[in-house]
Amino acid sequence: MFTVADLFDLSQTEHAALLEGDGPAWEALPRISDYLAANLQPANHASVSPNAVIGENVFLGEGTMVEPGAFIEGPAIIGANSQIRHGAYIRPNVIIGDNCVIGNSCELKNVLLFNDCHVPHFNYVGDSILGHHAHLGAGVVLSNFKSLPGNVTVQLGDEKIDTGLRKFGALIGDHAELGCNSVLNPGSIIGRRSVVYPNANWRGVLAADRIAKHRGEMEIVERTFKDQ
Repeated sequence: MFTVADLFDLSQTEHAALLEGDGPAWEALPRISDYLAANLQPANHASVSPNAVIGENVFLGEGTMVEPGAFIEGPAIIGANSQIRHGAYIRPNVIIGDNCVIGNSCELKNVLLFNDCHVPHFNYVGDSILGHHAHLGAGVVLSNFKSLPGNVTVQLGDEKIDTGLRKFGALIGDHAELGCNSVLNPGSIIGRRSVVYPNANWRGVLAADRIAKHRGEMEIVERTFKDQ
């Protein structure tokens, strides 16, 4: 349920070496920095607006477009035919695959995105891995830091599993969908092809092929007017 094989198709990333091992997939997160240091060869094969800011330690693949106002700090590897849209903020230690979308007012930090990921509108993605064709609705936040002291834990039923990480957002499996304005608490895991409804506040593990529905009741009352 937590392993790379459980969640991700390694043929859909050029960075499968980062995910070697049989342990929980979150073990890859602390390795992203060293992986980039060993493998990143800065180059720009993209179409980049003169009004974008690109750091020195960044690779941009062919066919990728970087719009005005984007800020890519680096180190970062961004694959082919991706879109880095206006106002995107890409902080250190980010790996983005091919055919991805990073949209307006989105912030990424210490993440791996497989091919065909969409992070298109007002999203925060920190210390997380998003699988092939994972999609975040507008306003989705992958929270990565506990307010209380201690490592992030993964809640599995009544059991809490210590990840050994102070910062860990989420593992989002292949083809998973997160609805608009949903918030995933630190240490969340969403299985392949699963869906989280809009406005949900999710914690823990959602198995593959499940739907997490948020059904808060709405009250409708008659509107009254005071005499003018």
